[in-house]
Amino acid sequence: MGLSKSRVMAGLQCHKYLWWRVHEPEAPELEFDTSVQAAFDRGARVGEVARSYVPGGVLIDLPYNAYADRVMATRQALEGGAPALYEASFQADGVFVAVDILERGNPGFGLIEVKSSTSLKEHHIPDVAIQAHVLRRSGLPLGRQDLMHLNRECAYPDLGNLFVRSDVTEAVTAVVADIPGVIARQLEMLQGPLPDVPTGPHCTTPYECPFMARCWSARPPHHVGTLYAMKRRAIELDEQGYQTIHDIPDDVPLGKIADRQRRAVQGGRVIVEPSLAQALVPFVPPIAFLDFETVGLPIPVWNGCHPYDAVPVQFSCHVEGADGRVVHHEWLADGSQDPRPALAERLARACEGARIVVAYSAGFERGCIERMADALPGLAGPLRNIAARLVDFLPVVRNHVYHPDFGGSFSLKRVLPALVPELRYDDLPINEGSMASLELERMLFQGAELTEEAKAQLRTDLLRYCHQDTWGLVKLLRELRELARS
Repeated sequence: MGLSKSRVMAGLQCHKYLWWRVHEPEAPELEFDTSVQAAFDRGARVGEVARSYVPGGVLIDLPYNAYADRVMATRQALEGGAPALYEASFQADGVFVAVDILERGNPGFGLIEVKSSTSLKEHHIPDVAIQAHVLRRSGLPLGRQDLMHLNRECAYPDLGNLFVRSDVTEAVTAVVADIPGVIARQLEMLQGPLPDVPTGPHCTTPYECPFMARCWSARPPHHVGTLYAMKRRAIELDEQGYQTIHDIPDDVPLGKIADRQRRAVQGGRVIVEPSLAQALVPFVPPIAFLDFETVGLPIPVWNGCHPYDAVPVQFSCHVEGADGRVVHHEWLADGSQDPRPALAERLARACEGARIVVAYSAGFERGCIERMADALPGLAGPLRNIAARLVDFLPVVRNHVYHPDFGGSFSLKRVLPALVPELRYDDLPINEGSMASLELERMLFQGAELTEEAKAQLRTDLLRYCHQDTWGLVKLLRELRELARS
């Protein structure tokens, strides 16, 4: 039963995850949805650009699953004296690997693993170690092993320092001896039934497991794992036999917010702290309610932008006047040109006259506005004025209110349906921020591939989603005012 590097890495995260990947390759959880495909395409694009920094190589351009053909083509390219190979393929000990960049060196070949992240992460080391083991078992003399990742300091248009290349040879050497045992244990496990692996932090670390719902669906409602900001404590409570929040006695110490969560869940009601009324004092109209949707490109294309800068390409702004009347403003980019000048101008007009500008988790909006101010000196004044008026609505909810349906989360997607049930996200075609970001990127940079009808529908869906975020804040403030009075 063959393995690949990605499968071995899945097994390092969880044996159950690997078992399902191998035994249920057609599982719906493994289908490439929009987000998975986007991540794959993004990584492929970064890999392609990285090759230009190690020029002159030969690309092993064959279908990924044509294992034998890829290995043969790699051998031929090596025998031909190619200075570098891209996607060089090797197979040994039942494991197939494709090396991002293999560079002919002295002594031995340099192995370069390319990542679309902006830093070296702990799980990158076994990733390289698996490749190093297979290459050595294939008889290839191996020299330095490098990790190549995006450089957050790089700013468009100068992409000369787009990548950071780090020597990880020493770190890889420290773990590579363990790889044969890892492979052997995984192959043995795969010959048996589905392993019994309890849920835990590994479900989301280093990546969210696509099969997580299968495991977590067996957990009862209000499992202790949903306690707010208490992951380690939740594990301890589970080990002590407390399965749900209902089971936790009052004398078991919890954090302040988690205790409020316990009271709400056990009482089956909304808990409202007396301090809520005071927390709402600053929220006096006229109030602007603001939300951005952004794209974060790994390879920047607009002046002054760095890899993964969150660049606003859309906003929604509801303004509640002193008379209670609400006016809506919105803007959405159209095309790949720099959206920031036009967006900033419209944003300044929308927020003009508001005493405060309210956002949910406002640090994000503040960062976006400050970066725009740096990039647009002519609009820096109005933009910094908006930033100075920003008020974060998230702490008002988190510190004073808990509804049993929050489920341990204070995201707007959990808070709003719980407190304002008529405003839900599950019936929207675009219903969360990462989906919106991916669709925005598709519309702006691949719009020519869409029909006019499809593009118009996508714009409608994006506008509707962003509108709900700020209209939801209007309704949420009204609901909190009612709760404070009750």
